[in-house]
Amino acid sequence: MNENKRVLRSNLAKVAAHVITGEEYDEPPELADEFFDKATWHMAGNAVSPEAGKAADRKKLKRGRPKIDTRKVLVSVRYSPEVLDYFRATGVGWQVRMDAALKEWIDAHPG
Repeated sequence: MNENKRVLRSNLAKVAAHVITGEEYDEPPELADEFFDKATWHMAGNAVSPEAGKAADRKKLKRGRPKIDTRKVLVSVRYSPEVLDYFRATGVGWQVRMDAALKEWIDAHPG
């Protein structure tokens, strides 16, 4: 039976003989506020002011979708099966396309 043996490029005997010292377990020092005050803020590879960086951080921490000026209204409407089948067959986002079609109709038929 042929066995494929992996060739290790590491000296396992040397690794096994290594005695771990206390210095190898030392924790890195905690970063104080002064460190961050002196730091240069970067966004998308460009240096920015600390105020802009902090504002971007605050914006990232906000949850949910961004607020829009005109919110949509939830209603219950009944459509014929042909209309729903047509729009659903267009795939993901069919509700948005249906909304756009209704807006086109409104533009074409000013009241």
